[in-house]
Amino acid sequence: MMSRTKFVSNWGGVVSVPETYVYPPEKRFGISVKKSIPVIDWSDDRALLLKRVHDVTQEFGFVQVINHGVPKTLVEEMMKIMKEFHGMSAEDKERECSKDPDKSCKVYTSSQNYENEQIHLWKDTFKLRCHPNLDKNLEFWPQNPPKLREVVKAYIVMIEKFASEILEVLSEGLGLEKGYFRGEMSKNPEFLAHHYPPCPNPSLTVGLSQHADPTLITILFQDVNGLQFLKDGQWIDVDPLPDAFLVNLGYVFEVISNGKLKAAEHRVVTNSTTSRQTLVYVVYPENDVTIEPSKCFINEANPPHYRSLEFKDFYNKLMSKPPDRKTAMEFISFDQL
Repeated sequence: MMSRTKFVSNWGGVVSVPETYVYPPEKRFGISVKKSIPVIDWSDDRALLLKRVHDVTQEFGFVQVINHGVPKTLVEEMMKIMKEFHGMSAEDKERECSKDPDKSCKVYTSSQNYENEQIHLWKDTFKLRCHPNLDKNLEFWPQNPPKLREVVKAYIVMIEKFASEILEVLSEGLGLEKGYFRGEMSKNPEFLAHHYPPCPNPSLTVGLSQHADPTLITILFQDVNGLQFLKDGQWIDVDPLPDAFLVNLGYVFEVISNGKLKAAEHRVVTNSTTSRQTLVYVVYPENDVTIEPSKCFINEANPPHYRSLEFKDFYNKLMSKPPDRKTAMEFISFDQL
């Protein structure tokens, strides 16, 4: 069992950053900038929506979406229940997440590679694998806080619907066949709730290192500033927008589009005044699906730029040590873009 001291959410009143959380000066985060980021209204006319989503994802690698159909009250309930979960004792959190023999539910600190890390991230994570039939594992989900099962299930049902809709829009906007991302291409999702407690010296720590996701897409809701995206060599602050979801493209999407749309590199900074929490829904293909550029993006003038790989090999390689883009491209790209 994990020692209670490893969950940063359970420390309380910490006045200095432990040595194992202090990043060397060359790896600490530098300055960021404010920049106007387009917002997509999901209730817009379909033709306008297709163009806007395609144009914004091509420019930024992510979009902010309002009027997405997930009730505000449900999002608020999710944030509340996840804060209650992260506020429980270490023993209670571990006990609640240890019931499933398939280990579909986990709680961990920093990353799942904690024991092998030299320096830890300033965060804790609740992770739930979303089986296509949610009721299959529901009996093994945490019973505490009360109503967690009920609220999380309702949220996942709604966010899955929105994920399907945005994948259809992305597919159509790219000129892929209708339903390209349905079925095995997207039926391996996970839900995560990241919790970043206040840090006594944010300049020394990292909430989440620079990376791009090994996903098809990632859908995120955040309550407090901290997320930054890399664009044109600059880090852009992505401030929370009331009731908005942020959708970013992952490496799987980049490979399928043969590089037409790029995975979005991002990171998370810590702060000294308040906790930060995110609800994250990640969409993966099934493990044995082959990830490769779609034929509609390949011709004599534009050959495939990425290797064909089974998703499980693709994922395991990228997650063995969270890579920077250069390292990721050395593995997945012919061109080392």
